Amino acid sequence: MCPVLSTPIDWKETPDAHIFMADLPGLSKEDVKVEVSEGRILQISGERKSVEDSDKNTEKWHCVERNRGRSFCRQFRLPENAKVDQLKASMDSGVLTVTVPKEKVKVPVKKTIEIEEN
Repeated sequence: MCPVLSTPIDWKETPDAHIFMADLPGLSKEDVKVEVSEGRILQISGERKSVEDSDKNTEKWHCVERNRGRSFCRQFRLPENAKVDQLKASMDSGVLTVTVPKEKVKVPVKKTIEIEEN
């Protein structure tokens, strides 16, 4: 299976932030890397430990269906209103959450101009 498809990531936008959530069961925060490159490219990457990392002398695998021993890398182009310098990431129960605050968009003030008569 493609490493990209095996690492689904949700991206939602709230009034205050862009929030990315990735299910990464079995991975610790040390196994995952969150970076911003080229100014606005969010990259989430990591590697799942392979089955071969187990003790071959005492363990015998009968079925291996979960993706392991593969690295993954997902990239997202952040919008211009993203405050990449204030990005935060946390890991809880195998779920990575990356929060990127947004700049407040200034709404132009509507002003009515009175038309003078000539």
